[in-house]
Amino acid sequence: MQSVAEVYELPQEYLDFRDTIRQLAAERIAPRAAEIDERAEYPGDVRELLAEHDVLGLPFPEEYGGTGTGVLMLNLAVEEIAKVCASSALILMVQELGTLPIQLFGTEEQKQRLLPRCASGEWSPAFALSEPEAGSDPGGMLTSAVADGEEWVITGAKNWITNLGVADFYLVFAVTDRERRRITAFVVESDRPGFSVGKLEHKLGIRGSPTGQPIFEGVRVPAENVVGEVGKGLSVALATLERTRLGAAAQAVGIAQGATDYAVAYARERRQFGQQINEFQAIQFKLADMELRTAAGRELLYKACALADRRDPERGKYASMAKVFCSDTAMAVTVEAIQVLGGYGYVKDYPVERYLRDAKITQIYEGTNEIQRLVIARTLR
Repeated sequence: MQSVAEVYELPQEYLDFRDTIRQLAAERIAPRAAEIDERAEYPGDVRELLAEHDVLGLPFPEEYGGTGTGVLMLNLAVEEIAKVCASSALILMVQELGTLPIQLFGTEEQKQRLLPRCASGEWSPAFALSEPEAGSDPGGMLTSAVADGEEWVITGAKNWITNLGVADFYLVFAVTDRERRRITAFVVESDRPGFSVGKLEHKLGIRGSPTGQPIFEGVRVPAENVVGEVGKGLSVALATLERTRLGAAAQAVGIAQGATDYAVAYARERRQFGQQINEFQAIQFKLADMELRTAAGRELLYKACALADRRDPERGKYASMAKVFCSDTAMAVTVEAIQVLGGYGYVKDYPVERYLRDAKITQIYEGTNEIQRLVIARTLR
């Protein structure tokens, strides 16, 4: 029988990989983080770095060129990268988000055609569900797909789509039966006629990741680009988000830990009234609460990831709980980090204001926290 320690502790191979990613993040990504945010430019060099070290293979099984290490290891990596740069962490997060529908529902031909090129980092995907009038409510979707012989013709626009203009293909959800409000998922390659890049958003945070409006004007795709069954696209979307919202939780934990670590180091050096400010109980209690909440969020995240790896029936509930708790924690912790730094926390010379701006989106995307609370409440009936 395994000891309690053996059951609980992370496998050594995970710890070794995590340490490698932590070193990459500290040495190669952290020095770029402020510039990435300031210029609001997609960090192609970071993507190449992650691909070179097999990090972009984390979302994929070995048979499609991935590491085959599962959900927990993937989110350990997201957390480590987000500690220094949340925009860079999103590169890895969307690598899962845009391909998980294919992994879960795609044909073998689709998997062989698309997944290895994403696992290697050659290609990057996007997940196109939200619309200007259909955010939390996909039933309000206007983008449509009409069958025409052996092809489908897609018309409409999406909104808030990560990787806009960067992605090599988009996982697009469109209405295929308006009377019964049925939607279908499609792979749409970015070089298809009729596809164009619309407005890019100017955002509060995560500024190094392009977000905006892909436009589909009579885009034709073959029937073999349908992912899952026709009319069952909502199931594809919900099954995907149930798992990928763990990435938002991991990103939030990383942001919170990065902000905490910086505030602790600052309080150790900053002097007021003749002493280091970490000697004042008011500061000590702030730092203690920041570390406490972040640690609690991490435990809930790892538990939820372990349940996802085991396909446990409670995985959806725990994913929603982790997403809510960790994102709320990231917001609370980053606010306190600014308070610890005082006026310095409010200016761009120091990173904690960026941590705060980046934290906010974790409460919104991958399903708003209000929706997640509904999901959790429904499991308690």
